Amino acid sequence: MTFFLAFLGIPLTVFVLFVLYPFIQAIYWAMTDWRGYSPDYNFVGLDNFTKMFEDDVFLKALRNVALLAAVVPLVTLTLALGVAVAITLGGPSKGPVRGIKGASFYRIISFFPYVVPAIIVGLIWAQMYDPNAGLLNGMLNKLGLDFESFAWLGEKSTAMPALMFVFVWGLVGFYAVLFIAAIKGVPGELYEAAKIDGAGRFRTTISITLPAIRDSVQTAYIYLGIAALDAFVFVQALLPNGGPDNSTLTISQHLFTTAFRKGQFGYATAMGVVLAVVTLVFAALVFTVNRLTGGGEDKKEKAPRRKAPPAGVESGALPAGAEGGAR
Repeated sequence: MTFFLAFLGIPLTVFVLFVLYPFIQAIYWAMTDWRGYSPDYNFVGLDNFTKMFEDDVFLKALRNVALLAAVVPLVTLTLALGVAVAITLGGPSKGPVRGIKGASFYRIISFFPYVVPAIIVGLIWAQMYDPNAGLLNGMLNKLGLDFESFAWLGEKSTAMPALMFVFVWGLVGFYAVLFIAAIKGVPGELYEAAKIDGAGRFRTTISITLPAIRDSVQTAYIYLGIAALDAFVFVQALLPNGGPDNSTLTISQHLFTTAFRKGQFGYATAMGVVLAVVTLVFAALVFTVNRLTGGGEDKKEKAPRRKAPPAGVESGALPAGAEGGAR
């Protein structure tokens, strides 16, 4: 009983009080017309959710975060895996399998953007994208391209790609370091055998590296997808008003505006509940895809089954005529 209370009861109590109960409370407030600054409110049931899915602005925000969750993790993890493979396995083709020369330096450089706070990254790139004094337009003009006063964040066609680029730039280094650590745990004999068989680096990455670090990739995809679905800090720093025609508006931004500028905390809480459900569905999809593609299979090698002895021969007995040979 003491063991149960110490190792299960206390953590379970903390989880219920600080995770489960606040979530249940949020569902309750999502069914009220609470204004946030008054103790008075009315229970409205599912009216907030009905209103939400009739709101064109919210539906556009939902589509935007779905696009971010589809593109940002895929591009970021692909680049991160490429960097990790180059650093750990991209050395000379002769000799033992090893990383490129100066791997530690490239690891630090790739990780540096993640060290900078996200709000600072957003503000830096907001200045980079500035149409008049931004470094990006200045460099492109120096190359002879006509980007004079081009508003990267002011055009509907470029606002979302520009935002995605900042996401990828800010996060790829962290996941590259994560994959480097995972690849370091793969037995080197596998790479040596693949090298002897003539497999190239791309084939080795697909056939050995990816299956070996599959769990790390799944975890990274979930965490990065959650970050993309939330997408508040980068978007608020770059496009605080949701971009042209709300082309980059996210649910968290719309929630913030609804709660703190319009005073509709009940309605905003309903948005938060929907965002939480979308996040859970995203995680479930990643787990499902991983399992359907073989990630959930038991990877332990099964001991070979012994063949049954021929009929009429007892286990451990020698076949007829073999006794003399055994002697």
